[in-house]
This record gives sequence, C-alpha cells and structure tokens, in this order.
Amino acid sequence: MTAQESFILRLRRQRERNEISLEQLTSSTRVSRELLEAFERNDLSEWPSGLYARAIVRGYATVVGLDASVTVNEFCRLFPQGDRRTASTVQEMAAIVAHISEYTDEFDAGADRRRGGSAMRRPPRARWPATLGRAIHSAWARLVVFKPRATSP
Repeated sequence: MTAQESFILRLRRQRERNEISLEQLTSSTRVSRELLEAFERNDLSEWPSGLYARAIVRGYATVVGLDASVTVNEFCRLFPQGDRRTASTVQEMAAIVAHISEYTDEFDAGADRRRGGSAMRRPPRARWPATLGRAIHSAWARLVVFKPRATSP
C-alpha cells in the first residue's frame, strides 16, 4: 500500500468511525458526491488542483473530526493536486506556447511560509481608501438622506 492510499484509507476510516455518510459529507462540504467517491477510491484524475483541492481536503478533514491543517499539509506532500507553488503551472503554460520559462520562485522552497517569518511580512496597507470611502459616505448621507427641511417664512 502506498502512502497516498494509506492517507485516503485513514480519512475514510475516520469518516466511517464517526458514522458520517457521504450524503452528510456532501451537504457539509458542498462538494459533489462523485468527487468524494473518486477521492475515496484514490482516483483524483477529475479532481481540481491547488487551492480547490486543498479546500476540499480541509472541509473533509474538518467534518470527520481531524486536524485540518495537518491533513492538508500531508495531502500537499503526497499528491500533486495540493501543490502550493505556481512554478509548475507557469512551466506548463510556457510549454504550451513553446517558450522557455524564466520563472523563478521568490520564496525558499524549504521555508514554512505560515510561521510568519520577518521576510514574509506584508507592508502595512494604505489607509486612505477606507478614509476616503467614509468621507464620501458621510457627505452623501448629509446631502441626500438628512436634507434639512425648508422652512416657510
């Protein structure tokens, strides 16, 4: 038995141990029954990749009572559908147009991006769009909604 098969078997057994039917799983995760059945058969040929595949696995793990983060990380290690990098997609697109890809990943492949290292911190967002939006809303409310009544002399 491969690591992929044992991963899927462990998820299915957890679902069965908790007496969760595929119908309940389908309604909870909003994923089609056919995709879930294919997953439990280890047939991921029709599965989406990247974010969508990880979201399905995260929902499955959450419903059956497993730690979603650990399960998704293991899925990403074992299956190409869980790839978190865009390099493979860019290289595939470059191959389609018969162009050599010059793409380089800006992050270290071994670094765990979710740990919040200083290199991964985002710059603070500009606050002027929100301030401008509030100012426009306030002006609109004063002009349109709260019109002063005309007084008769």
